[in-house]
Amino acid sequence: MAKIKHNNFMDSIDEVISNAKQQGVIHLYADGKKLNGRKIGIANKELYHFGTTGYLGLEQDIRLKDAASKAIYDYGTQFPLSKTYISHPLYASLEEKLYEMYKQPIVVTKNSTLGHMAVIPTVVRDEDAVILDHQVHWSVQSAVQNLKIRNVPVEMIRHNNLNMLESKLKELNTKANKIWYMADGVYSMFGDFAPISELMNLTKKYPQLHLYIDDVHGMSWRGKHGTGFVASNFQSLPENILLFTTLSKTFGASGAVLVCPNKKFHQYIKNFGGPLTFSAQLEPASVAAAIASADIHLSDEIYSLQNQLQERIIYFNELLENTSLPLVDKNSSPVFYIGTGMPATGYNFVKRLLKEGFFVNLGLFPAVPVKNTGVRITIARHNQKEDMKKLVAAMEYHFPLALQDTQTSLQRVSKLFKLQSNGQGKSTLNESDIYLTYQSNIGAIDKKFWNTYMGNNNICDWEGLQFLFEAFSQNNDKEHNWNFHFYIVFDQNNVPVVITFFTTAIWKDDMLSPLSVSQKMEEKRKVDKYYASQKVTAMGSLFSEGTHQYTNIDHPEWHQAWRKILHHLEITAKKEGSQITVLRDFKNSTSPLNNFFIEQGFIKIQMPDACVIPQITWKDKTKYIQSLSKRSAKHYRKDILPYEELVVVQTMQSLPQATLIKCYQLYKNVKNKNFAINTYTYPFEVFHNMNKSAQWEFILLYPKTGVGVETPLGVMFCYKNSNNIYVPSLVGLDYSQLKKYQTYRQLLYQTILIATAQNFKSIDFGISASFEKKKLGATIIPMHAYIQAEDNFVLERLEIMR
Repeated sequence: MAKIKHNNFMDSIDEVISNAKQQGVIHLYADGKKLNGRKIGIANKELYHFGTTGYLGLEQDIRLKDAASKAIYDYGTQFPLSKTYISHPLYASLEEKLYEMYKQPIVVTKNSTLGHMAVIPTVVRDEDAVILDHQVHWSVQSAVQNLKIRNVPVEMIRHNNLNMLESKLKELNTKANKIWYMADGVYSMFGDFAPISELMNLTKKYPQLHLYIDDVHGMSWRGKHGTGFVASNFQSLPENILLFTTLSKTFGASGAVLVCPNKKFHQYIKNFGGPLTFSAQLEPASVAAAIASADIHLSDEIYSLQNQLQERIIYFNELLENTSLPLVDKNSSPVFYIGTGMPATGYNFVKRLLKEGFFVNLGLFPAVPVKNTGVRITIARHNQKEDMKKLVAAMEYHFPLALQDTQTSLQRVSKLFKLQSNGQGKSTLNESDIYLTYQSNIGAIDKKFWNTYMGNNNICDWEGLQFLFEAFSQNNDKEHNWNFHFYIVFDQNNVPVVITFFTTAIWKDDMLSPLSVSQKMEEKRKVDKYYASQKVTAMGSLFSEGTHQYTNIDHPEWHQAWRKILHHLEITAKKEGSQITVLRDFKNSTSPLNNFFIEQGFIKIQMPDACVIPQITWKDKTKYIQSLSKRSAKHYRKDILPYEELVVVQTMQSLPQATLIKCYQLYKNVKNKNFAINTYTYPFEVFHNMNKSAQWEFILLYPKTGVGVETPLGVMFCYKNSNNIYVPSLVGLDYSQLKKYQTYRQLLYQTILIATAQNFKSIDFGISASFEKKKLGATIIPMHAYIQAEDNFVLERLEIMR
């Protein structure tokens, strides 16, 4: 199995967040000696506060403050004992009041994150299964990770996609005792709701279905006694729902609450729900504030507060209706999301609003898809109508300027969020003297020109791309038919600024995932060949590696050139039905391209290392051995030299048909065993085309007896780049003979000798097996890519399957 380095999802998140922090729009600090909810101080400037999640403003209520203050003096700053032994004196009163609100058994937890960690592993049994809405809160997804240790099946569906949910229910119906669907009641970014009525209809159709709903953003401002959005849909919460909500945010205190109609579950959780047993309990001040808030919730005052908030929500909706601002989801929640599309536009818009005197939240990956960056505005009772009117006026003024500054348009933003557009606002790409050319066939591009700028790499010279175009056209299976896209941007003097090419092809979602993920996926593909696969428009191709673009960084128009390409590519990908775009095989993360691509809505991911011998400086085998480091020379003497005399090597330009068929089977041996780079198996037609091409040759390894009769021990399929680069692209192995002859190591070694003998200047070994290649003198180069997806579903599903 090839040793390979896989991307860590957290590294991708860190890159995006770090970029936003550099822009000065997140990780800010509030200042000032007092807060009143209406305004907030940042960098010694007082701003109107439109970022709170305390929608009813209870965190500033004097009754809650007085109760918390008194509790500190009466009981101390904390009660340092496990709740398993004893709860501090205020807990019983809080639990009684919460029971009175919900008329159902409840459990109070330190916060919702610890609550999910306590409850989910307790109620979900080994014989159960879990289905996650892919936008369910991170704290739920994190708690579910613990279930995988117990081999509980965990699936994920696209956001609020009931057809996909029902499909998963049918799939799990005979395999699981209970099937838990986990979702939010009110989603924190777009402010949209879970389809409770439709979900309840599904529970009637599938009795195994149970709902686990996190309703922390629906609490207090909705429902009888402020019990929240989800509870407002029922006279009494049914037993097949577990409801999590919060005592913080709108409730105004701290902590969280599980409402548990199932008394058996309630007992299990109370008796042993990990963090409930071993974590500290809520501080007396928090419990006292929660009691004061519960008293408000149990009185008619709560409905007055709810109505006051609804008046503000209605007013803010009316203000937005008279603008062209792209409101992503209009509803009755206090959460509003104005789409900006690309992060660069979001950064610009937020900074403009901060400067104008308004604090709003930036919606950023991974909370939203990277192409769905936007501004989240929350409305609370603190906000006055004149404040809202000023904010909308400021947004109306600054939004078009943010679009202009970042060279995008309202029409484009609307498309990214699938919103209706009034047709106004076409691309605001600045006029310049550069122009873009596009071709779908390398044959339409001058060979000398292409090879001058792009030919010095892998199979990306003109001849190699002509081979790929012919090999991956008119095949029987759709995964083996690729569409090519060639881009060249010239300046007014016809000097190329950016040159690149892309292919649209079917990729497996887990192509670069760890082995364990691909093994799970391949089990499902035995039934459905195209399970978890989709069209991807990617720089380069699945067959090529290395640098797939030329960018003249010294040219003043390179930013504009790339914007033109990305804009055209966005339209092209949509026509192709591709939902993921990949810019791949970049070496230097400090390149100016790095921040540019991130601001254009791409997520940086780690790629497997590239392995190259950049320059063959030796003339023969003896000189090569002498060039090796001490460690590599030791490896040669131990693992290669003793086996060298056991084999015979043949280099052939063209193979007899019978031998070609045997070599293809050897390739399939490797492909079927190695999921390190999980792609679809190439068809025989590709190898047939290799056999006809002057650019390809085959290195075959035989045992010393039976050469030309037996099936080879192994084969290396090698491309001869027109710029004198040797490219061993694929390998085939007989695994039954692998250890006896050290076949793979012998093939790597012989490839170096053959490239030397033919006077090639360098060898491009590509990715994977970097450990083995390094031992033979290859240079290891860290690589990364940038991806852009319509949503986070694929990334999050793969992360869940780890």
